[in-house]
Amino acid sequence: MEGAFALAAAMNATAKATANATCFKLMKTTSNGGWQGDNPINFALPLLILQICLVLTVTRTLAFLFRPLRQPRVVAEIIGGIILGPSVIGRSESYMKTVFPKNSTPVLETVANIGLLFFLFLVGLELDFNAIKRTGRKSLAIAAAGITLPFVAGIGVAFLLRSTISKGVDYGAFLVFMGVALSITAFPVLARILAELKLLTRDVGQLAMSAAAVNDVVAWILLAIAVALSGSGKSPVISVYVLLCGVVFVAFMMLAVRPMMALMGRRSPDNEPVSELFICITLAGVLASGFVTDAIGIHSIFGAFVFGLTIPKEGPFAGMLIEKIEDFVGVLLLPLYFASSGLKTNISTVSSAQSWGLLVLVILTACAGKILGTLFVSLAHKVSFRESLTLGFLMNTKGLVELIVLNIGKDRKVLNDEVFALMVLMALFTTFITTPIVMAIYKPARKQVPYKHRKLQRDKQKDELRILACVHGTKNIPAIINLMEASRGTRKSALRLYIMHLVELSERSSSIMLVHKARKNGQPFWNRNRSHED
Repeated sequence: MEGAFALAAAMNATAKATANATCFKLMKTTSNGGWQGDNPINFALPLLILQICLVLTVTRTLAFLFRPLRQPRVVAEIIGGIILGPSVIGRSESYMKTVFPKNSTPVLETVANIGLLFFLFLVGLELDFNAIKRTGRKSLAIAAAGITLPFVAGIGVAFLLRSTISKGVDYGAFLVFMGVALSITAFPVLARILAELKLLTRDVGQLAMSAAAVNDVVAWILLAIAVALSGSGKSPVISVYVLLCGVVFVAFMMLAVRPMMALMGRRSPDNEPVSELFICITLAGVLASGFVTDAIGIHSIFGAFVFGLTIPKEGPFAGMLIEKIEDFVGVLLLPLYFASSGLKTNISTVSSAQSWGLLVLVILTACAGKILGTLFVSLAHKVSFRESLTLGFLMNTKGLVELIVLNIGKDRKVLNDEVFALMVLMALFTTFITTPIVMAIYKPARKQVPYKHRKLQRDKQKDELRILACVHGTKNIPAIINLMEASRGTRKSALRLYIMHLVELSERSSSIMLVHKARKNGQPFWNRNRSHED
């Protein structure tokens, strides 16, 4: 009799496990074609190509529409992911089953995470440890205030959310995830907003970049702690082991791998192509670092980010790496991560009055913590009120890094669907308002230069004629040469030509690297050691 009861209990447990499990039909990679009777979208590769084309079309269209508002591309990509997901178009079951079926999710998320892996490697490349070391007390204080106050406020909001819409989750992991989500500043998005507003080289822009760089490093450390705490292991000792292994990994990368990458950088001279072997070693190193941190129990992106920090910023090596991969990663692969995130975001879960009230509370808490903390510390360091307020809104920028934190929290079952949707909307709102508010409150005064009438005719024939020629590309050179020929004059009058190479500051990682090199120690970024230039 007891055996019969035991067998029935075992069968019942098996039935429940089967009901909870989600079984997918495996998709073959390629089809035989329509003429052979195959539907291409029922196969993995053609479906992935269709998904990529759809994601690029939607996000690029939105980016074009938001261009007059001077919004960073990340805003269009977040909104595009939400539109493609169950919040808007995904309400149609036939669309979801056809374009984004559940058995295609592993392939899409794998490709998206590979893109994210290399993007975080680029973020590590953009961060300059030497620049952080040179950061003054002012930037460190602003960064500390921009992390501490929002983190404490985030923990306070976490208590309220756990008692209302997120009952039953693990306390420790949930508190840390909410604190990190509200205290984070998206360094890559901030750099691109400053580039769009032409503030990268101004004092307020440089101060914001320095503080955001410190904030970014601290945020990744906090995220590693949050991931360790959210593991499936019941014993807290396991989380300690994960953190200790993470510390050993970072120490190994800085003490062993960094000197090796510096040697590769020294063997990549100016005006010569970087060795293909060095490129191969670097790209393989990104993947290997991601594998190690994933095996440790920290997300693979942490390894890619740390590996990016080991690349020497001096010399052409880092710039060449960025030029090799930035377009493929940023244009093609990274939007897939926003689509993957959008497929997990269901705004319809935020439907009740309680949910909307909590959304307003989360937004107000996030903005108040960042802006007020930065404002007060900036004023204490004798920064003007207008620049202090501008810094507060700039440091309140969220975006991709916020989505990474939220997606990891959702995958680890720390955030449910409703909390995830609330936090995505908060990140979108805080990033969207940054550009228009900064444009409204920060209008740097331009010094009035008295105009003086000048003429080409010289009182003395021996006076030299000086021409400032601004060159943006090679197509500008013939016109400048013609101007020189026409302005040469007599042999007695000298002609002196000053050439200025104009470089556009865009959202590309290479532009951000250029700004890091600009005016170090008061010097322009012209490299006097180069023997020749095109």
